[in-house]
Order: sequence, then structure tokens, then C-alpha cells
Amino acid sequence: MPSIGLALGGGFARGIVHVGVLKVLEEEGIPVSFVAGTSVGALIGAAYCSGVTPAELEKIADRVRFRDLARWTLSRYGFATNLRMITFLKKILKVHTFEELQVPLAVTATDFGSGEGVVFRTGPLIDAVRASCAYPGVFLPVKVNGRLLVDGMLAHSLPTKPARDMGAGKVLAVSLRSHWKNSEGPRHIFDVIGQCFSIAQDVNCAQARSCADLVIEPDVTGYRYDDFERSASLVSIGEEATRAAIPAIRKWLEVEKAKHVMPATAMSASLEPVSPK
Repeated sequence: MPSIGLALGGGFARGIVHVGVLKVLEEEGIPVSFVAGTSVGALIGAAYCSGVTPAELEKIADRVRFRDLARWTLSRYGFATNLRMITFLKKILKVHTFEELQVPLAVTATDFGSGEGVVFRTGPLIDAVRASCAYPGVFLPVKVNGRLLVDGMLAHSLPTKPARDMGAGKVLAVSLRSHWKNSEGPRHIFDVIGQCFSIAQDVNCAQARSCADLVIEPDVTGYRYDDFERSASLVSIGEEATRAAIPAIRKWLEVEKAKHVMPATAMSASLEPVSPK
């Protein structure tokens, strides 16, 4: 059976679709050996890898609102502190270090100074997830090990390479690339920031997609970065998109199984007694 690495992309509230993806994979008995997440993908991936079930994640998604993750403030570096994010993560995560996770996890962030992608696989979990979710212009940057870090989407909008680097034989990616072109115009500065992120995500996603064996792309057109109250429909979108991909995933498993099953004729021949000469 191939080791499947799940690469969960960023997209703020739109990332609730990841819950639907995990629900269907669990229902279908599809094993996930590795998870790599960026931004909201890191948050949901960390919770899942810590032992939070998809059903529990769905309940959390139904209750969470932006105010549970951030408190508005006035700062030179952002409009929201991530102290509430710390409280939220402490509440939902069942373990607090990478080494304690049930499923190996990679979390991506971006070095604010160099633009370099940073991948966490060891150490404190909350610091890594906070950094991965530090949406520039909204959340304050997070300092980890002396480096000032911001949202992982800038360097890894779809963390397929980190998933592959963990040892995944097959990489299943979930892209939240929205169809960002719209004529409505922004409502406020956060729409401007979100639109810029969507454009950047669209540009740097192509190379990341080429590293995946299969990309699930739920249609999140019309959903905004702050649509937490629409969690039920986002979960359903994730479920629908994943069910459509199940035949291809099953084919992976069948092909891999066939490689390791000795043909019946060869097996019977190998069991025939050897006549003494």
C-alpha cells in the first residue's frame, strides 16, 4: 500500500473544506501516512494529526468565528494579535509537540526577511501553526528561533514538496485556489489583502501542483476569507470534491497491492515439491 501524503493548502475560512476532505477519506478507509499544511491547512492538519477526529473538527468548525482566533488591536505590524489563536490551539490540540503527533506533520511558514520557505517538523506545535497562520497585514508576524515569520502561503501555497520530502509515495493535494477574478470591488482593506493573496496563490500554485499525484480543487468560488458562518456548506464542498477523487485514489491502492501480491500460478509453482534426482 503506498504511503499517502496529504498536502493541505491555505485559504483562511475557506480551509474548512479540509474537514470535508478528511471526513470522506476516513469514511472510505483511505489511510493518511503524512500531512503537510500551510496556513489554515496547518491548523486543521495539526488538529487532525494530534488525534482530533474529522467529526470533532466539524463541530469545532461549526462554532468557530474570527473573534475566536484574533483580537483587533492597533500595531505597526498588523491589525490583530494572535493571543486568541494561542488559546484556541491550546484548547483544540490534543498534544503540543510534533514528536507527540499520531501522524507525522510538516507545517510551513515564510521568513519575512528573506522570503524563504520554512518547514517545521519538530519542536513546539503551537508556535509553528501560529507562524503558518500569520496572515500579513492582519496578524502580527511571529518570531520563532530568532526568525520573524509570516503566513506559509507566501512560500508554499500548496505544500506538496514538504509532503513528498516526508516520504510520501503518493501526494494528494487539496488546493483552495479560488477563482479570484471578480468585478465587485473590495469592501475594505482586508478584502484588498485577501485578493492580493489569492492572486499570489494562483501564480505560485502551478509548480506546487506538478509535485502532486492528484489535486483536489473544491470550488470555493464566492466564499470569502472570513466566511466562518458558512462552515456547513464548506464541509459539504470538501466532501463532494473528495468523493469525486476516490476512484483515482482506489486505483493507487489497487496498483500498489498488485505489486506485492504473488500471482496465483507463480505461487502454486513455488509450492510444488521438488523431485529428488
